[in-house]
Amino acid sequence: MRTRWRKFQPLDIANNHLVDYPTPTNLSYLWNFGSTAGICLVIQILTGVFLAMHYACHVDLAFASVEHIMRDVNYGWLMRYAHANGASLFFICVYLHIFRNLYYGSYMKPRQHLWASGVTIYLLMMATGFIGYVLPWGQMSFWGATVITNLFSAIPLVGDQITLWLWGGFSVDNATLNRFFSLHYLMPFAIAGLSVVHLALLHQDGSRNPLGVDSSTDKVPFATYFLIKDLFGWVVFFAFFSVFIYFAPNYLGHPDNYIPANPLVTPAHIVPEWYFLPFYAILRSIPDKLGGVLAMFGAIAVLYTLPFTQSSEVQSSAFRPIYRIFYWLFVGDFLILLWIGQQIVEEPFILVGQIATVFYFFFFLVIIPGLGHVERYLMRYPV
Repeated sequence: MRTRWRKFQPLDIANNHLVDYPTPTNLSYLWNFGSTAGICLVIQILTGVFLAMHYACHVDLAFASVEHIMRDVNYGWLMRYAHANGASLFFICVYLHIFRNLYYGSYMKPRQHLWASGVTIYLLMMATGFIGYVLPWGQMSFWGATVITNLFSAIPLVGDQITLWLWGGFSVDNATLNRFFSLHYLMPFAIAGLSVVHLALLHQDGSRNPLGVDSSTDKVPFATYFLIKDLFGWVVFFAFFSVFIYFAPNYLGHPDNYIPANPLVTPAHIVPEWYFLPFYAILRSIPDKLGGVLAMFGAIAVLYTLPFTQSSEVQSSAFRPIYRIFYWLFVGDFLILLWIGQQIVEEPFILVGQIATVFYFFFFLVIIPGLGHVERYLMRYPV
């Protein structure tokens, strides 16, 4: 009984997952983004708890309370800038983490549950980031909330009821702000719990390696070699993070959000935070409101299908030259969508956005399911 109990001791768990955990010997620094994203989550939770102590969740006081934090609370400016820029750095790490997985085929079986948990974390991050953007109650906060929540009204039968529930009334007002603040405080802890599940699923099947081959006989303990590599990545991250906090704290924000919310004055150009821009571009590329909403959510939901639609037996792009070409075209397409999302809805931006949207879905629904069959044909009958 004593021996069985020792298996569940905290030190034994930490040793199994952080010290003796068998890790492929050929992992590169591209595998650092997962742990760096975890550091970002910790920063967001700690700074968010501190900001909640001084934030006034009322439409008449929210904007002033943020200014109070910036000007009157000791190191309040540091906490606010770390929280605001930490969200952007969090998404940067997650986007790099996702694109690395796409390149090396880390979504393939038997890691389909690991991939699905990661996509779910990404969805929760997007929801948390959106409702957090509303809390300062600036012009872009208010009108961004109005535009995005109105999208749910396009859902047949239940759309209006969902919109009224999100608002807590008949417009974006104090009830909306209270709901968003409560959810914004709660959801990071849900993300933290799901991250533990994500880590457990990762350690169940082991880390994928750049070559995509079985490395069960060529592994070393995680500490100290890979622990030092992670620590180096964290140092680089904090250096990059510090540049934004101390030298360009407002660079990633929108200037209209430093104006108190005014329901009577609509901004000339309503845009969300930069990490939503690719999906905002997809939304605007569809002329029909319901079609745009379905395309926007479908652009994220399609990620869940990857482990089941891919047809290649080769995992790493190191041995898939044709896939590498399409992969980098997809990366460029994603950046184009990010750029289109912040442009005015007029030609030629509309046409470019529609072409980029078509290629986005073409990559996931045609190239990934079909390219494996093409590769097998070329291997059997080389040109």
